[in-house]
Amino acid sequence: MNIFLAQQNYHIGNFEANTAKIIAAIEEAKQQGGDLIVFSELSVCGYPPRDFLEFNDFIEQGLAAIDKIRQAADTIGVLVGCPSRNAKIEGKDLFNSAYLLYEQEIKGIVHKSLLPNYDIFDEYRYFEPAYEWNILTFKGKRLAVTICEDIWNLGDDPLYRICPMDELIKQQPDIMINLSASPFDYTHEDGRKGIVKQNVLKYNLPMVYCNTIGSQTEIVFDGGSMVMDKNGDLLTEMPYFTEAMASIIWNEDETFDGSQPARRDGSNAYISAIPATFDPEKNTAQMHQAILLGIRDYFGKMGFTKAIVASSGGIDSAVVLALACEALGPENVNALLLPSQFSTSHSVTDAEQLSRNLGNHFDTIPIEGVFRQFEDALAPVFSGLPFNVAEENLQSRIRGAMVMALSNKFGSILLNTSNKSELATGYGTLYGDMAGGLGVLGDLYKMQVYALARYINRSQEIIPRNIIDKAPSAELRHDQKDSDSLPEYDVLDPILYQYIERRQGPKEIIALGSDPALTTRILRLVNNNEYKRNQFCPIIRVSPKAFGIGRRVPIVGKYLS
Repeated sequence: MNIFLAQQNYHIGNFEANTAKIIAAIEEAKQQGGDLIVFSELSVCGYPPRDFLEFNDFIEQGLAAIDKIRQAADTIGVLVGCPSRNAKIEGKDLFNSAYLLYEQEIKGIVHKSLLPNYDIFDEYRYFEPAYEWNILTFKGKRLAVTICEDIWNLGDDPLYRICPMDELIKQQPDIMINLSASPFDYTHEDGRKGIVKQNVLKYNLPMVYCNTIGSQTEIVFDGGSMVMDKNGDLLTEMPYFTEAMASIIWNEDETFDGSQPARRDGSNAYISAIPATFDPEKNTAQMHQAILLGIRDYFGKMGFTKAIVASSGGIDSAVVLALACEALGPENVNALLLPSQFSTSHSVTDAEQLSRNLGNHFDTIPIEGVFRQFEDALAPVFSGLPFNVAEENLQSRIRGAMVMALSNKFGSILLNTSNKSELATGYGTLYGDMAGGLGVLGDLYKMQVYALARYINRSQEIIPRNIIDKAPSAELRHDQKDSDSLPEYDVLDPILYQYIERRQGPKEIIALGSDPALTTRILRLVNNNEYKRNQFCPIIRVSPKAFGIGRRVPIVGKYLS
C-alpha cells in the first residue's frame, strides 16, 4: 500500500482554497500510484476554528467541501479532517472528526475522544468527545485512526476518562494513523517524537502521523509529520515549517520501503516537561523559522503586503526589522526613525546602518519639536512639577501616533517590537510603543532576543555590532538605561521564566536561589500589569506559555499584588 502524507498550510474558514489544496494533493498522489492519502486535523476548515463553529453556515460549508473531496476520492482512499454533526440529542452538536473517503463514498467517520481544554486549546467548548471506538477497514487493512490529542494519553493520565488506543487495539488493527494539529513551541519537537514512539512500542504497531503547518494568528504549526515502524524506527520525517508531501510503501508483510533511509530516533521517552532552567540559546533556529512563518502567514492570510517598524537603534526594533525584511522582502518594509533630544547620535546612525544592510526604505522624523509643543500645551497643568514618567510616556505616544499615521496613510501594518520581559513587567507604554498589529517578539525574553540577533548575524553582520553590544535603553531621558527600572536581564529573565512558563510560586523561585525581595517585586510587576497585556496585539507564540489566549489570569486580582 502506497501511503501519502500531505502536510499543508490551511486558511481558517477559507473552504474554497483549502478544498482546492486538498484535491490538488489527492490528484498528485493518484498520479504517483497512491492508495491512501492522509491529511491533518480539521484540514477542511483549518485549525483552530474557534467560535466559527457556532455558525451553522460554517458547518454546512465544511460538509459541502467533504462532498466535493469525496468526488475526487475515486481510486484513492482519503483521510481528511472536518467537523461532523452529533446526531444524538445528548451532548454538544459537533464532533471533531476524520473522514475516510473512497470510491466516491464516505466509508467511515471517527471522532476525537480527548478534547484538549488547556493553554491555547478549548475544544471542549465546541465538541462532544467520542462515545464509541471502531477501526476503519481499507483495502483489507484495519486502520486505528485517532486525532491529535488521542495519542497523548497512554492510559496513565487520570485527567482523561479513556485511552482511545486501548479500545482500538482490542479490534486488532494493523496500523495506527493520527491526524494532528500540534503547535510549535521550543520544547515540543522532542515530545512529539517521544509520544509517537511510546505508542508504537506500547501497541506494537507502526504509526503514520500527519501534522499541519502554518500560522493561525498567534499559533504556529510546524509540521514534522512522520512515519515510525513498530520497533520505533523513524522511517520518514517531513520538513518543519514548510508544506510538503511524502509517501511510503507499506508492504504485505507489514514492512516499509521508505522514501528516506531508515534511522533510529534516540529517545524512547515522552519528553513533555518544560525545562527546569531558562536557556536563552535553546532552539533559536527553530524560533527564527517559527516567527518568519508567523509574519508571512499573518500578512498573507489577511491580505496585507506592507509592514512598518519604528526603528530606534535598539536591539528589539533591529531584530523585528531584520525578521520583517526576511519574511516579506525588504521592498515591502519601511522603517521610521523618530529621534528625540534624548536619542544618542549612535542610535540614529545604528538604525540607518541597519536599514542600509537590509536594503529597506527608511524615513526620519525628529519628534523634539512636537514634544516641545505638548510640553507648552501642558505647562499650565504641569507647572512646577518635575519631569517624570508622564513626559517619558508622552514621547512614546508621539512616536506611536507618528508611526500609526504612516501606517494609515500607506496601508502598512505596524509590527510591534516589545519583548516578553518588557510585557511581563509593564515596561512599555500603552498607545505608544505597545501599539501594533502583530507582536513579533512578545514571546521572547530579552536574552532570547539577543540570541536571535546573534543567529541572524550567523553568516554576516546584518544587525550592526554596536546595537547588540550597547546597554539597552528606552532613551526617554538623558543617560537612561533599562537597568534603572529593571534588574539586569540575566537576573530578570530566569525569574520570569520560572513564574510564567513553569508556574512556580514565590517560595519555589526563592528556593532556587533568587533574592526574596527581588522575586516578590518582579512577580508583583507581572500581576499588576495584566491590564496592559490585555490590550496588546496578538503575539506570535514560540514558548509553552505565551501571553495571550493561552494565559488567562484576572486583571483585578489579589494574588501577589
